[in-house]
Amino acid sequence: MTRQMLMENVYFTYIPSEKFKTSLLSAQLAVPLRRETAAQNALLVNVLSRGTARCPDMASLNRELDMLYGAHLGPAVRKRGENQVVGFTATCIDDRFLPPGEQLLEKLTGLLGDMLCDPAAEGGRLVEAYVDSERANLADLIRSDVNDKRSYANRRLVEAMCAGEPFGVSRMGSLEDVECITRDGLDSHYHTLLAQGRLELFYCGSAPEGRVLEALSAAFARLPRQGGLEPGPTVCRPAPEAVRVVDEEMDVTQGKLCVGYRTMSSDEYATMLMETMFGGFSSSKLFLNVREKLSLCYYASSAYQRQKGLLTVSSGIAFENYSRALEAIEAQLEAIRQGEWEEWELQGARSSLLSGLRSIEDSAWALEDFVISKAVAGSSETISELMEGIEAVTGERIQEAAKAVRPDTVYFLKGKEGRA
Repeated sequence: MTRQMLMENVYFTYIPSEKFKTSLLSAQLAVPLRRETAAQNALLVNVLSRGTARCPDMASLNRELDMLYGAHLGPAVRKRGENQVVGFTATCIDDRFLPPGEQLLEKLTGLLGDMLCDPAAEGGRLVEAYVDSERANLADLIRSDVNDKRSYANRRLVEAMCAGEPFGVSRMGSLEDVECITRDGLDSHYHTLLAQGRLELFYCGSAPEGRVLEALSAAFARLPRQGGLEPGPTVCRPAPEAVRVVDEEMDVTQGKLCVGYRTMSSDEYATMLMETMFGGFSSSKLFLNVREKLSLCYYASSAYQRQKGLLTVSSGIAFENYSRALEAIEAQLEAIRQGEWEEWELQGARSSLLSGLRSIEDSAWALEDFVISKAVAGSSETISELMEGIEAVTGERIQEAAKAVRPDTVYFLKGKEGRA
């Protein structure tokens, strides 16, 4: 793998591989996550995906992709730490599997460049019908989040924990902000983002690096460059002195209990392994004890936001089990603080974590996400280095990491009858 700067605030990562039958290209703009621009960024890439100056509608765009042996090109909106990453990913058959003389890389790279730098327009501005249509689609998508109560509860927990912090902003922005976006405002924002945002280019496939560089340089030669919107560092904050408790009522038959903690340890490898033992794999303490042994929940798992230093627990419970489930969740964390685990629990968690890291190299999509996430965080850490760090973690380090975990917020989505 190599990484280099192509032009001001434009970086290219190249991963040579003959493991996959398809090549993957990616062009992503990485900028600070802000309430006032999150919705605009999310809407913009969906509007740009509707067509280019050369292929001004979905029909002509799909015909072009069909001519490229069914290549795929689509928008992506991600939140990485306290930054937002928006852009496009494209895949096509690797040239090794094409008829002699056929080459797709240059054609697909050109289309990717057109998508970002030369979109469909009317009167020199973004197409108003596309803006109106995609604004309605994005608003519907945000509204539909409440239909998945588990996802909704997790999002509401993070919003409560990180109120006033960039991390509390949704990657899609808010419904209110989406509905206020106009065509002229989005067009102005497009030109600002294109000129100032950090652009991360990525390729994984069998083509020589020089050929990919030449194709990308041609495709993005017209990209305006001013700089000024570099992704920023993610700030880790301490937990409040008093735990916040947030209750929300809804017409639901199953309660959603989510608990948020701040991880104050600088030993991130130990914290990753500690979280996996706690609730991050199929034989975790939350699953085996709170769900299976005590039967206090329908599901229970945890997640670790490494960049932000957050550990979150997600569970589904009967309303009357609120207090007992909350106590049982905390009891499992306390057990790790006290070193109360069997050796198979530690080794099982380590094996699960290492297996997940190894699997990244089996997917071009996972590799792209890993590389982009590291680039936005300003980290040069490799998968091998991450695995070595996990393998070196001792039980004592896990205990110390658990002792540095502080409760922050308890969120409970309950039914109209309340809780016992």
